[in-house]
Amino acid sequence: MPALASHRKPRTRVRTTTPAVGLTTAALASVTLLSTQSATAAPAEPKPSIEEVQKKVDALYRQAGTSTQQYNKAKTASAEQRAKVDALLDAAAKRADKLNDTRRELGSYAAAQYRSGSIAPTATFFLADDPQSYFDQDQLMARMTSQQQKAVADFRTQQKEAAAKRAEATKSLETLTESQETLRTSKQQVQTKLTEARSLLSKLTAEEKARLAELERKKKAEAKRKAEELAKQQAAAKKKADEAAKEEAAKEESGTGTGGTGSDSGYATKAEKVLSFARAQIGKPYVWGATGPSSYDCSGLTQAAWKAAGVDLPRTTWDQVEVGTRVATADLQPGDLVFFYDDISHVGIYKGDGMMIHAPKPGANVREESIYYMPIYGSVRPA
Repeated sequence: MPALASHRKPRTRVRTTTPAVGLTTAALASVTLLSTQSATAAPAEPKPSIEEVQKKVDALYRQAGTSTQQYNKAKTASAEQRAKVDALLDAAAKRADKLNDTRRELGSYAAAQYRSGSIAPTATFFLADDPQSYFDQDQLMARMTSQQQKAVADFRTQQKEAAAKRAEATKSLETLTESQETLRTSKQQVQTKLTEARSLLSKLTAEEKARLAELERKKKAEAKRKAEELAKQQAAAKKKADEAAKEEAAKEESGTGTGGTGSDSGYATKAEKVLSFARAQIGKPYVWGATGPSSYDCSGLTQAAWKAAGVDLPRTTWDQVEVGTRVATADLQPGDLVFFYDDISHVGIYKGDGMMIHAPKPGANVREESIYYMPIYGSVRPA
């Protein structure tokens, strides 16, 4: 029986595109990876509030102020150490010259003895690089005249003194190197803090800057209010003191008084010179490490102002606070120095009525301001 023909439709071969499958797989993998990363990524930190920015910026400026005082201290120490090193090197050089003079004198003795043929080895002794090894030879010393023996003794002494001066100069140079390193570190710290503060401020929007300015205005207004309260208290105290002075004057006329207050008037005269100088600096920029005449940091201004009154103050706030007599805030007089913050990193000159003249911070000029603008550490009367 003949075979029947097949009526089944031929199967169409479907061509698979491998690259398409690969692309789809890669896309799915990418989506999965991104989803996983999104799920595991740390949430973005919330933007700080204006109040937080203000506190941070104030803290950075205060830290920069502290580093500025460290810089000032290191700069002063470095200058003092440099002067000491120069003096020691000069002294060492003079001792070396004196040692060489004595060596030449001993050499002339040796040459004379060599020419006379008295003791030929003496020349070797006097001209040797290390004559110390010959000094202990009693036989040789016995053959010297008293003048020669004195020259040898002087040579010994001068050798020791010259070596001591060289050692002292070397040690001082090491200290100088340490001071200069501290100077570089403090300078870098100041620059880092100021850069960070500027960076924070530069990221604020116009609206945020306006809000920050409003916070600053309120802070100044509160500080001014406190200054006015202090001014009233001091005015009342002055009135009472004036009345007491009148009574004392009346007693003086009757012969029962105890004498005047010459020291107070002397201080007032100096204080007026201090304030006159400080007022003339108003408007000049704060520059860290500056001592005038075109710019100042806080302690540079107080130092220069009191120098105008004939009083030399040390360079840093930390040293200035140790000068003179401590006074309470209620007893402040014009010319007194007011120090701020727990680390004593800022200082201003009290002008009366709760106000001061000071060099505030980078970006600001010398100005008058309430002493309550910053937390008060304490006050001193320098002279």
